[in-house]
Amino acid sequence: MAKPRVKQLPTRDQVPQKDKWDLSSLFPDDVAWERALTEWAKKISRYRQFRGQLGEGPAKLAACLKFHFQMERLAERLGTYAHLRLSEDTTNSAAVQMHGRFMQWLTRAEEAASFIQPEIQALPEELLRAYNEARELAPYRVFLDRLLRMKPHTLSPAEERLLAMQTQMAQIPHDVFTQLDCADLKFGVVRDDRGRLVELSHSTFHSLLHSPSRKIRQEAFRQFYAAYDAHRHTLAATLAGAVYSDVYYARVRNFSSCLEAALFPERIPTTVYENLIATVRRFLPALQRYFALRRKHLRLRELRIYDTYVPLVAPVRFEHSWDEAVRVMLEAMQPLGAEYCQLLEEGLRGGWCDKYENRGKQSGAFSAGSYDGWPYILMNYRSDNIDHVFTLAHEAGHSMHSLLAARKQPFHYFRPVIFTAEIASTFNEQLLFRHMLARARTKLQRAFLIDRQLEEIRGTIFRQTMFAEFEKKIHEIAESGDALSVDVFRSVYRQLLEDYLAPEVLIDDVLSLECFRIPHFYHAFYVYKYATGMSAAMALADKVLSEGEPARRRYLEFLAAGSSKDPLDLVRDAGVDMETPTPIEAALRQFEILVEELEELLLKRRPTTRPSAVN
Repeated sequence: MAKPRVKQLPTRDQVPQKDKWDLSSLFPDDVAWERALTEWAKKISRYRQFRGQLGEGPAKLAACLKFHFQMERLAERLGTYAHLRLSEDTTNSAAVQMHGRFMQWLTRAEEAASFIQPEIQALPEELLRAYNEARELAPYRVFLDRLLRMKPHTLSPAEERLLAMQTQMAQIPHDVFTQLDCADLKFGVVRDDRGRLVELSHSTFHSLLHSPSRKIRQEAFRQFYAAYDAHRHTLAATLAGAVYSDVYYARVRNFSSCLEAALFPERIPTTVYENLIATVRRFLPALQRYFALRRKHLRLRELRIYDTYVPLVAPVRFEHSWDEAVRVMLEAMQPLGAEYCQLLEEGLRGGWCDKYENRGKQSGAFSAGSYDGWPYILMNYRSDNIDHVFTLAHEAGHSMHSLLAARKQPFHYFRPVIFTAEIASTFNEQLLFRHMLARARTKLQRAFLIDRQLEEIRGTIFRQTMFAEFEKKIHEIAESGDALSVDVFRSVYRQLLEDYLAPEVLIDDVLSLECFRIPHFYHAFYVYKYATGMSAAMALADKVLSEGEPARRRYLEFLAAGSSKDPLDLVRDAGVDMETPTPIEAALRQFEILVEELEELLLKRRPTTRPSAVN
């Protein structure tokens, strides 16, 4: 008998050009990039002309900062191009070498520039006050204020130079994880709903978890985690290396904890992080109520984690080609005005996006905003997964944030910090949800969309807060002097799974391996911003839709402001105070309301057709 055909991913050269991004807004080709890298590298030595001279007057400091930001601007352009080329295919040795060469030169540039911060901070207070009033330094006033805040956490020029030389070395745990996760891990093949053998990957795994067949979901789950189980010691060592690195840098810079070190540059009090965890934990009974509803509707004796992604209303079909996804999203963005929508449409139908999965391509999705290039979007888009439409809206929010800020701000104030960036992306998802819900034609469609929104809140507020608590705990373990190992990671993570998911969700033992596959854990104390971002985005979307033009104007000003103010001030100007638990409480009360409506739709008025979730 002939062997069944396996649906395989295309190689990069098999992907049609129309489905790839156009990187020419950065560089025409790799050759032009190489020339620019060479010219940029030659200029690194020019930092020497400013060393030891920043106290000679405001004109000298202004000249130094102008040169420094010009170098950073070109470095961003070079680095973005190299990163995107590597993301296309992480097995492409030429792209790996490009990225590696850039990182080596970046390390040298940071080493050469490392004197700037400590030299400014060492200037006498009287001279700094005079500088603050100088006309030449007016464009850099906010930058200088932030720099002076870091004075207690800045070392001598020689020590700063040594830290700058470690930049590439500090990236090693993340780079090892990325290569293992995206290139070397093989998950084998499984059967899909049509009985076809398909290659199991990050993208197909998430699609298979939406299958109405529990057998397919279970097989995909077990096979996917078997790969991580086989490499658990390597993954634990890599994650431990990242945590130990965080502890090292926090101690070197005189912070009391890694958490404080991570939040300090954006002027975020640690109470914001701690209040998030405390508030979410108070609302865990609402999450249990939702899981109970899911178990009852699916007619399961016990609910497993792979049962929590399948849509509760299987007959609803949302099939969106790429063009259809763009059209629906643009309709949803109309409250933001014609100019916003026109810019977004030109980009999504132009060359911003790398659309579909190919062999070796980085998993997931991201937006890579650049001051001098387009705000590119990497997708692994599937038309049969409505989550990917929302992911596109999410990444488009990031891209428009970068684009509008780049048009209004100088380079050194253009890049949004993550705290505000996650608001811009999630805001778009909220508009899309409201748009689709308002146009639901049947109760089944409404139930489907409500369940999807509940899953979004579960994944973004509840789940990311659990991740945030995990990060806090493992860093505290390392800070206390205890060692991190496979067993320690899994034990901490298992307890959090029990706290957040049990008793309604039965915890499979292999689920504790999930802590080894989360890329964000290599950028510590990042994930909490997803939860705060969604909470703020829900509040801002309500304001734009209910108040109209005044709220829309404030929101667009928030996007265009980039990082010209501290993030909490920017969000407060837009109309939401994130130093209080109010936005988080409001979002989770909305979760409770939606659970109640879904109970009404699914249990009290049970649809005649349900997903086959048991067999």
